Amino acid sequence: MTSISESHAHEQRTTALPRDQPKRSAAVPLSGIVPPLVTPLLTPERLDVMGLERLIDHLISGGVHGLFILGTTGEGPSLSQSLRRELVTRVTTLAAGRLPVLVGISDAAVVDSVALAAHAADQGAAAVVAAPPFYFPASQSQVATWAKDLADRVPLPLVLYNMPEMVKTVIEPATLAGLCACEGIVGLKDSGGDLALFAAYAEVIHRERPEWGLFIGPELLYPDAHRLGATGAVPGGANVLPSLFVTLHEMLTTGNSDGVVACQRPLEMLAKLYAVSGQPGGVIVGIKTALLTLGICGDATASPFTALPPADIDRVWGIVEALAPILEGIPSAGGNPS
Repeated sequence: MTSISESHAHEQRTTALPRDQPKRSAAVPLSGIVPPLVTPLLTPERLDVMGLERLIDHLISGGVHGLFILGTTGEGPSLSQSLRRELVTRVTTLAAGRLPVLVGISDAAVVDSVALAAHAADQGAAAVVAAPPFYFPASQSQVATWAKDLADRVPLPLVLYNMPEMVKTVIEPATLAGLCACEGIVGLKDSGGDLALFAAYAEVIHRERPEWGLFIGPELLYPDAHRLGATGAVPGGANVLPSLFVTLHEMLTTGNSDGVVACQRPLEMLAKLYAVSGQPGGVIVGIKTALLTLGICGDATASPFTALPPADIDRVWGIVEALAPILEGIPSAGGNPS
């Protein structure tokens, strides 16, 4: 796992970072498996704290390299500001320095992104992650202005997040190239699903900022993305089977092609979870339902998503059960079984 050096700076209780003040950070994971945590809920406004603790322990025992909260899989945009802040506090406390925590701060209002980043820094998070503001479409020059401004104002290293399905805007490779001069930016997560675009990102980063992290979101694309230059993945399925994705990462980084092939079948079967709902949000609902069957946390979601009916829960249970014998044939990545 690659890290950037720590900076020690006097803490400022403001929503902007003075330009001469270095970023605060713990070690930022710039490679490896960094799961986008689901947010365990009892109600849309109440965290399932015990479920959250079990989930974090499950991921750490599976050998993951970092924790990413308040992303798409974590229903970040659907949660209130107070609940987001509580989640940041709970996760950083529960992680207790065992793994770096990355906090999603994507928001339509930049001032809210900056405020959440300040809270994340105060709680000991390692970095923040942000997609361009959603609702209004933005030009590439506006995206560049937003990113530079945000990188200047947040007190933690910033990972950019390309998520055009949700925010209407693609971060173009030329725009990314122009942002490579921003010292506050340390990487990019791409969830667009376009490997040609990903290859263009990889070319820019390799040329301009080879120390950056480059992560892929869609988990079935990780082998291809790794070949193109990905340093890691942010797979939703790692909430359910963290050790499978850690094993895949190790097989890819060590060039074990047989091991990569062995991981493909369970990855494809795991992806069936996401189609059970048949509705928008099917990935989130499928993962939460699988975690319910494993006894890790409940399946409550934030609006507008709803839990699956009993018949579909049984289908998820069947998928999870069918994975067990297949996983027995997967080479170990050296982590504990999850």
